[in-house]
Amino acid sequence: MMSQQAIELPAPSRSSSVSLEETLAQRRSVRSFSDTPLTLAEIGQLLWAAQGISEPRRGLRTAPSAGATYPLEIDVVIGIAEGIAAGVYRYTPGEHALRPLDQERLQDDQRHALAQAGLNQSPLHSAPVTFAISAVHARTAARYGDRATRYVDMEVGHAAQNLSLQAVALGLGSVVIGAFNDREVASVLGLSSGESPLYLIPVGTPR
Repeated sequence: MMSQQAIELPAPSRSSSVSLEETLAQRRSVRSFSDTPLTLAEIGQLLWAAQGISEPRRGLRTAPSAGATYPLEIDVVIGIAEGIAAGVYRYTPGEHALRPLDQERLQDDQRHALAQAGLNQSPLHSAPVTFAISAVHARTAARYGDRATRYVDMEVGHAAQNLSLQAVALGLGSVVIGAFNDREVASVLGLSSGESPLYLIPVGTPR
């Protein structure tokens, strides 16, 4: 059950000294991370890049979505970060905030459990934070029927690329992971029966 206690994130920056072209040239899959904690501002910036509100009047987000149906959800598995306890949190774009998914497990570092569900891939162990993107396909299927699966797959790619490029701009590294046990990942994240995990993206300072 999601707690009602919101953790407000610092306002996202909309400018940078690093150009888009530089982030494209420098982006590489990083699989080894130091134990340097991420800051709350970095976590918030990464989340905004992936699914943040870019046009408040209409609620439009940074990544394109078929019919603005927005099927994606992002959970953050925090191991070590400044200003926030270890645990699993859900991003709420409208608030630009995090909400703990399970108050009883708030202080628990779930990285080991997530890594086991992710076939023991080393980045899931070593990264201080992993961003988990899941989808509620029904949101898009209600409008597009069987075509929804294709549209959702496109959308998660948009969001993951945004996050990966933002990581480069922040001096961080990331890797996208699609090989994992769906049921076990869903259990670690506490997903509902209507949500499907699609991507795990460990992020941290490259070792």
